[in-house]
Amino acid sequence: MKTFDRINPLTGEVASTSHAMSAIEAGQVADKANLALAAWSALGPNARRELLNKAASILAAKAGEFAEAMMSETGSTKGWAMFNVALAAEMIREAAALTTQIGGEVIPSDKPGCIAMALREPVGVILGIAPWNGPVVLGARAIAVPLACGNTVILKASEICPRTHSLIVEAFKEADFPDGVVNIVTNAPEDAADVVGALIDHPAVRRINFTGSTAVGRIVAKRAAEHLKPVLLELGGKAPLIVLKDADLDEAVKAAAFGAFMNQGQICMSTERIIVVDAVADAFAAKFKVKAASLAVGDPREGKAALGAVVDRKAVLRVEGLVADAVSNGAVLLTGGPSNGVLMPATVVDHVTPTMRLFREESFGPVVAVIRAKDEAEAIRLANDTEYGLAASIFTADIARGLQVAKQIKSGICHINGPTVHDEAQMPFGGVKASGYGRFGGKAGIDAFTELRWITIETQPGHYPI
Repeated sequence: MKTFDRINPLTGEVASTSHAMSAIEAGQVADKANLALAAWSALGPNARRELLNKAASILAAKAGEFAEAMMSETGSTKGWAMFNVALAAEMIREAAALTTQIGGEVIPSDKPGCIAMALREPVGVILGIAPWNGPVVLGARAIAVPLACGNTVILKASEICPRTHSLIVEAFKEADFPDGVVNIVTNAPEDAADVVGALIDHPAVRRINFTGSTAVGRIVAKRAAEHLKPVLLELGGKAPLIVLKDADLDEAVKAAAFGAFMNQGQICMSTERIIVVDAVADAFAAKFKVKAASLAVGDPREGKAALGAVVDRKAVLRVEGLVADAVSNGAVLLTGGPSNGVLMPATVVDHVTPTMRLFREESFGPVVAVIRAKDEAEAIRLANDTEYGLAASIFTADIARGLQVAKQIKSGICHINGPTVHDEAQMPFGGVKASGYGRFGGKAGIDAFTELRWITIETQPGHYPI
């Protein structure tokens, strides 16, 4: 069996060794999932609910194993790992609760004696492609609701955290899911394109969900389009947090720091742009500088720092390049400093403008841009001046005003007086523009992972013109 190693970004040691599947082996996994489909889709909703709840409990009990895997594979903190496990368990339990909510309706027909129904049925084999940055949450999200809807699933693990993703599938198997219902594909980085392509092309795979970068999402969508297969995409972001002149600055500072620096800023919803109206910009910047400077960075295994490691040195260099470009073009570095390998301090860059790369490009690291707006209208314009549209946030003492502003922000998610980083299992989660399309979570997930069929029953003799 061919294997590949994932290297710990902090120590350089081997973090995990996994099966490096070929495209042919991935196709065999899809065949296995297809064989299990008929029996699983015929299983009653309460039986599926019981198995999902059992899987959630087993996954939660593996918290220590998940923490070890995440710290060694991605350099995350133990706190981030524990949050991942807790929310992932909630997502599986929410999926369990949905099994009896997959309903239909009887629709009035103009044809006498015709009973017309709209029914939701399983799609088939679902391919879920999950990323490394929130691996337990996003790995569980990729498969939980599809399973609740009666589909069989394949989790295509990230090459960066194959052990972490494998633990999710192990939890489902330990919960006594039938063989072939929950499957995983792991592959070496150099084989990713061939393996993913083979899975998308496989005739048994009927729908794909992908969470990751916009660039790769476009590739997945194009490949799936060749087969007319629907895709649910949750992609990149450049989340704005708007601070209006009547905002509670202390609350805004807390939320901005959490949104910008949790998991080293490596979250799709991370606050990447803080847009502050001029009236309070200086006061906000002074408070935020103090907060950001107080966030220590260190070895996540020691558990003494708020920030752990960035996923690799390449990512650090990309973020440092964005900061250097901004500063060279007139921006001001409020706090930050040199990195120590993959340990990068919380970095705040003030007076960023739309001409700078830091305003446009997703940084996906522990850096945030402060942009100054002359008034509310300009703040809205700046917030929308991006190709992305996933999460956003607005701080104001006037809730009605906050709602008015929220309605003008082009994003799939918007929070008033809360951080851009906010996820709950039952909420419709997804973006617009280059942040993707479709929604995970709650009943929106049922729409995503079922087929809607029209079925009629004739109860009277037919009358036809010929």
